[in-house]
Amino acid sequence: MLTRMLRFGPALPRLLSNQHARFVSQSKPSSATGSTAVTELHPSAEASGHAEVSPFVKNPDYHGFSSDPVEDEWNMKVGFFLGISVAVVIGGTFIHYLPDYGMRQWARREAERLIVERESEDLPLIGENYYDTNKIILPTAGEE
Repeated sequence: MLTRMLRFGPALPRLLSNQHARFVSQSKPSSATGSTAVTELHPSAEASGHAEVSPFVKNPDYHGFSSDPVEDEWNMKVGFFLGISVAVVIGGTFIHYLPDYGMRQWARREAERLIVERESEDLPLIGENYYDTNKIILPTAGEE
């Protein structure tokens, strides 16, 4: 398939664009003969009085920014450079400066500070009565 496309060369965009497509109308026929109407999608250049050339025929590397090939390429390069740069730089900066989600970093620093404080006072890191036993309500044997 690729060799066939390469064989046509610069005429390929013209061959691929269907300039003389004919379509059959799906509406009800208006004439007494009852035949379906056949219409031209793109009227021929002689009928319309002027010929529009596809941007792909003038510039095979058309990017959609301008009809001038040089301006089109420069606009494409500038647009992509700025778009990627803005996305990477501003996006990376935004992600870097997001707040501490769930205060995880603060909790880690606070735990390390308490460990150092308790070790310096020769206290256990966690006491054996972590919860206040007077506030714990246990069910009676009958409620189980």
